[in-house]
Amino acid sequence: MTHQPISLAGRRVLVVEDEYLIAMGMDRCLREAGADVAGPVPDTEQARALIEAGPLDAVVLDVNLRGEAVYEVADRLRERNIPYVFATGEVQVADRSDYRARPKLEKPILDTELLLAVRRLIDGSQDGPPRTS
Repeated sequence: MTHQPISLAGRRVLVVEDEYLIAMGMDRCLREAGADVAGPVPDTEQARALIEAGPLDAVVLDVNLRGEAVYEVADRLRERNIPYVFATGEVQVADRSDYRARPKLEKPILDTELLLAVRRLIDGSQDGPPRTS
């Protein structure tokens, strides 16, 4: 049985990640799958600007950007009905219960995990990507 590659052709994905090497790895992976990558951006200010600037199909959102939590950005995404997945090196995503059920990817993230998570967001899967932890 051969697996079909995951295609994100024609899809715009925002990457919000403050660690350069991780951001560049996500950017490369998503672009190789055909996505139009917005960013990567390392802070909430730039993330909010890109969210307001144009249509997005999905967002990969690092939970902690240089010590700043991204929940305000997550709230804006929810208001605009833009699907997102948290990327985190932390086991607990948030103290607030409304974030605990959100899809998340635990770092280090494999390329296939990233692509599957974004594809599921775009396809509207209510379950999101498989959660680790």
